[in-house]
Amino acid sequence: MSTINYSKWDHIEISDDEDDTHPNIDTPSLFRWRHQARVERMEEQKKKKETFVNEKQSYQQKVAEMKKKLKEAEEKSASEEFAKLKIQLSELEKQEEDFKRKEEELKREERLTPLNIDTICKEGKSKTLINKSAPPPKELTEDEKIEKQQAFTKKYKSEIRKFGMLQKWDDSKSYLTEHNYLVCEETANYLVIWCIDLEVEEKHDLMKHVSHQCIVMQFILELAKSLKTDPRSCVGAFFSRIKLGEKQYSSAFNEELDAFRSRIQARAKARIEEAMKEYEEEERQKRLGPGGLDPVEVMESLPESLQKCFESQDIALLQQTVSEMPQEEAAYHIQRCIDSGLWVPGGAEDKSAEDKSAEGKQGEEAEAASAAPEEKAEKQEDKADGTAV
Repeated sequence: MSTINYSKWDHIEISDDEDDTHPNIDTPSLFRWRHQARVERMEEQKKKKETFVNEKQSYQQKVAEMKKKLKEAEEKSASEEFAKLKIQLSELEKQEEDFKRKEEELKREERLTPLNIDTICKEGKSKTLINKSAPPPKELTEDEKIEKQQAFTKKYKSEIRKFGMLQKWDDSKSYLTEHNYLVCEETANYLVIWCIDLEVEEKHDLMKHVSHQCIVMQFILELAKSLKTDPRSCVGAFFSRIKLGEKQYSSAFNEELDAFRSRIQARAKARIEEAMKEYEEEERQKRLGPGGLDPVEVMESLPESLQKCFESQDIALLQQTVSEMPQEEAAYHIQRCIDSGLWVPGGAEDKSAEDKSAEGKQGEEAEAASAAPEEKAEKQEDKADGTAV
């Protein structure tokens, strides 16, 4: 059986211990002074620990940002910048030993601090449950990601847009603290798409405003990844750092914001070009002739002499021009004109047939009209005969 270590009870700091008081000293005042001194030491130790934790988090963030820049420089093949960043990263990593040493000192101080009435008093009964580590989240397919994004946007679109329109740091912090379910990748994705839409619509000033909020969200998510924690717990940490005005952190934020806006402008331009190409292709499909050729393209590819014939719509000149061309070349161009609809075979004959048909119809109508009075007269005669009978 394991033995219980009672050594921690050997040195207990008691502010109202009467064994070491002097008869000439005011005992209640001495007790109050001791208690106040102990509370101040505990508060000082607590602040010291909080300062260390904040410095360590700031250091870890700097290392993460430096590694990110180093990776980007390596991908861009910027050798000079890569070497410079590598030196800066090595200098930062040297500070890790200092943080380990300070952490050991803090632990040692806590271990050697005597127990007192404030640290001894604890709840009478406690229970600790150790849960099994949660399995890593399942990797979603592209369709599942799209479906998840659409469902999230449909549910929280108005809240996301309201966050995108905020201006002050404090307002953004309060809003995300109150609506912490918005601190996620889906919100960042929607803000990116919204920025592209605004740039396409040429609402440049509004795009710049929303892009600022988008980078705020992305920085919070990146901070959570570097600390391996829930993004919702990093809202306060991000705004505390950005409001302190730390030059390196603020510079990194502004640089990323400028780069993001440039990417948005490039993507909007590409989207407009794609839309124009789709429109032109639709118009081209509408123009295609019976053989699947574009009359505009065929017209531009014809020899200048043939182009003049089609522009003037002079059939006689077209026949003459074709007869003067080599047979194979003429056949090639005429066939392409037929496939594109520029030339309709038998068009003149069909028109003549239509004209003849129209003339025949008019003749029949005239003949019927001339016959109508005769029939009318015969009917009148019959009527007269009948009356006479």
